[in-house]
Amino acid sequence: MESDTTSQPCERCIAAFSALFFGVMSFKKASFDDAIDFSTLNMDVYKKSFQEALARGRSKLATIKAQKSAQDPLAFLKEFSDISDELEEFNEVFFSLLSSDGTPEMHAYSQEIAPELSRFENEVALDTEVFKRIDDALAALKSKGIQGEWLRFTERVHRNFIQNGVNLPEDKKEILRKIDEELGVLALKYSENVVKETAKFQMVVENEADLKGLPERDVEAAKQKANAKNIKGFLFTLDAPTYIPFVTYVENRELREKMWRPFASRCLSGEFDNRANTIRIAMLRQQRAELLGFKSHAEFVLKERMAKEPATVLNFLKRVVEVSKPKAEKEIQEIKDFAKSEGYATPLKPWDLAFLSEKLKKKKLNFDEEELRPYFKLENVIAGLFKHATKLFGISFNERMDVPKYHPENKVYELKDVDGSYLGLLYLDLFPRETKRPGAWMGTFRAQGAWNGKKRRPHVLNVCNFTKPTSTKPSLISFGEVETLFHEFGHALHELLSDCEVRGLAGTKVLWDFVELPSQIQENWVNHEEGLKLVAAHYETGAPMPQELVDKVRESKKFLAALASLRQAQLATLDMTWHHIEKISENLNIEEFEVNTLKDMAIMQREPGTSISTSFSHIFAGGYSSGYYSYKWAEVLDADAFEYFLEKGIYNQEVAKKFRREILSRGNSEDPELLYEKFRGRKPDPNALFRREGLM
Repeated sequence: MESDTTSQPCERCIAAFSALFFGVMSFKKASFDDAIDFSTLNMDVYKKSFQEALARGRSKLATIKAQKSAQDPLAFLKEFSDISDELEEFNEVFFSLLSSDGTPEMHAYSQEIAPELSRFENEVALDTEVFKRIDDALAALKSKGIQGEWLRFTERVHRNFIQNGVNLPEDKKEILRKIDEELGVLALKYSENVVKETAKFQMVVENEADLKGLPERDVEAAKQKANAKNIKGFLFTLDAPTYIPFVTYVENRELREKMWRPFASRCLSGEFDNRANTIRIAMLRQQRAELLGFKSHAEFVLKERMAKEPATVLNFLKRVVEVSKPKAEKEIQEIKDFAKSEGYATPLKPWDLAFLSEKLKKKKLNFDEEELRPYFKLENVIAGLFKHATKLFGISFNERMDVPKYHPENKVYELKDVDGSYLGLLYLDLFPRETKRPGAWMGTFRAQGAWNGKKRRPHVLNVCNFTKPTSTKPSLISFGEVETLFHEFGHALHELLSDCEVRGLAGTKVLWDFVELPSQIQENWVNHEEGLKLVAAHYETGAPMPQELVDKVRESKKFLAALASLRQAQLATLDMTWHHIEKISENLNIEEFEVNTLKDMAIMQREPGTSISTSFSHIFAGGYSSGYYSYKWAEVLDADAFEYFLEKGIYNQEVAKKFRREILSRGNSEDPELLYEKFRGRKPDPNALFRREGLM
């Protein structure tokens, strides 16, 4: 649920160890709905809370193991699901803050506790006594004819116990424990390296004339950055709101290259080198899969996905490439022809692509996305986003000044349903800082569902890295950032509108290739006039966006769509190659590996000294291993689902209520294919995506 600069998709915005656990007394609460009082948190509190939570989890585990076989399967299952309540609260709070506002001490502590967390998870998952109780409970539910959430939860838990090695001999279980502990540490180290490498880079431009083409707003922001560090000139960093405008608009080709190269080579060498971490993670995942009886990590992962098996994913990606590549080659040739006709330097290089694409768009469509920024003042976009949600689902938003924030830039909103009932809290954290990792994501401080036997409403956060306000201008975000906000808000709605009892099935805890449907479908509304006009108003005059610009937004969505589609297929193929196609060895050359993997999809010559894998947090630290394909997979679902809205009206209440009832509220309480068919009335049309992108 997470986004980065390689894709509008989000790396899923879930904390590193979420979905295990409420009620740690060391975390003090505010008066409103037991919201976390962040002002009381420090390293001493974290350490005390973690140890208490771990002890409580082990105590609960011992208690249910000491009991005789449960007469009431539901009573046992509720006890079992509560084993890790306290640890889940710690995980959700600590790891969410680690990603969004992590200190060096927190990063160090995260690596210290990662093996302990893995050890505890395996104490439960590999315990044959507990599994026997789960087995008995499942048989009892079936014999009593009990259906619904508890049956699905128990079936999934039962399957996961087996799939994760409960029936292995003890010597192999010990190997598994060691692998999991090491993987936990490596993922955190990998992520920390990406954060530090991104924060480390600084490029100072002394002469403003060298920044010709860069919008005034970005020039001013760079000046403010330099002033804050007592640097003469203009300071540029690798965070997305700085990097993207620079490589898109700066006419100085040499400077664009100086920005592009360090971005494209993040963590490939130097102090924060991730090569060894990347290879080791892939090798351990393969070893773990083989230990559990699978041919590859992808085969292991996809057993719990809609796709089911690697062949399905590979065939899906092959189809995307077949449709996208021929048109992408024509798009690249068009850019090259344009560059030649306009007298720009050739041959085409990667640091030219965004720049020349924007120039071509301006000439071909008479459209410059910078024309849109004055209409996207962040505060107005947020207000329009809330109006959109009210219009679609009847929910309302009220800013709470009495709920504690973890950073002064945060805003906190209380959500209420159409009948006035309370739905939960939404935290917004939207600007980059050195303590925040790149990208955009959704996370939770408290998931929806039952905690210690009581059904609770969720506390959700949306985290982004948007263009900050300057001394003379408010935050005027790009259209891409508007789409990002709607995307992450879609994840938030999935949790906030969830209505499940079993927390392990609630909200975003759906199959991974289904989780992007609620987020990606939200982007569609701002690509249509009725939705776009809710968020677009000139920041100075309040005037609505002119119809001419509205039309150009829609027209521009198909501009270079094949290149974007092919890029997603390349990233997903790289993921599948790491985790299914290739056997990874310690002496692997990552650059050569990537070249060989993507050679049949390449339409531009690769620059040496660059890497995707060493900063590909989605798959090596963000939970998307063997799952990056799910962005394109879910695009098929969201394109097909939105066609239903288009047929009836994009704010049609009948369709909106069905989407909420069958998709957003149900979590993982039923098979996603069945949920989708209940909403749509049929299976998804795989060509809906290609129709939307103008590729068919």
